[in-house]
Amino acid sequence: MLTLRVGLARSVRPRVLTYAHHRENPNFQSSHNLPRYTAHSLSILRSFIVLFLLIFMGEEVKAIVPESVLKKRKREEGWALAKKQELEAARKKRTESRKLIFKRAKQYAKEYDQQEKELIRLKREAKLKGGFYVDPEAKLLFIIRIRGINAMHPKTRKILQLLRLRQIFNGVFIKVNKATINMLHRVEPYVTYGYPNLKSVRELIYKRGYGKLNKQRIALTDNSIIEQALGKYGIISTEDLIHEIITVGPHFKEANNFLWPFKLKAPLGGLKKKRNHYVEGGDAGNRENYINELIRRMN
Repeated sequence: MLTLRVGLARSVRPRVLTYAHHRENPNFQSSHNLPRYTAHSLSILRSFIVLFLLIFMGEEVKAIVPESVLKKRKREEGWALAKKQELEAARKKRTESRKLIFKRAKQYAKEYDQQEKELIRLKREAKLKGGFYVDPEAKLLFIIRIRGINAMHPKTRKILQLLRLRQIFNGVFIKVNKATINMLHRVEPYVTYGYPNLKSVRELIYKRGYGKLNKQRIALTDNSIIEQALGKYGIISTEDLIHEIITVGPHFKEANNFLWPFKLKAPLGGLKKKRNHYVEGGDAGNRENYINELIRRMN
């Protein structure tokens, strides 16, 4: 194998012929006496002739490529292949995730519809028997802070901090149990609460929902944010989050801690009397299902 370094020859500086040369041979024309571009063209022609002869004679011509260039090419090819595989895997995962989210959303809609039909059936059955239907004890509460810190006991302030109600018109979901009920009795003059329905939970999360990711407050504009924080609990979309909250599922604590406290606006039409209880014509305390009407005014 013949290895040849092929390059363009440098243009030769023209040689100035003296009068003696012309006198001895006046018809002589040297390539050195030709214009600069003509000498350059002759050099290129010589190179092509050499290449042609080598190829014609059966010799293989191989250009010399620096080793650093070869390593760079190999490295870039590896990077391009890895990136292509990564994009393909991400696209496949995104497609499968979208199908799963759609399937779960249909399943949740069917479940909510069945619950509503069952509730109507039970109410009709109780009415036919001459009685009345009593709703089961609620498992979910939504609390809204309506008063500031004036003349507040330190223990009351600490409970509000534990409930994450640090500002006026902040709202949070909590699970109903003995401990939370005792805490609510202590802070009742400063908050109002009730039992939110599915519509209220969905509107709150979709309109004013923010998540806590890496200690940062991030708007829930993409399912990938929820999947990144709660994917290990099987919650990968907004509908999964809503279902976990409204049903107070096994991972309610993680889902609720992920949600940043809702920052609501002042209620349309204002509040009546913040210092009085709701049953006395005020705003504080338990308003049961009427919390949904207040959420509409503040959302």
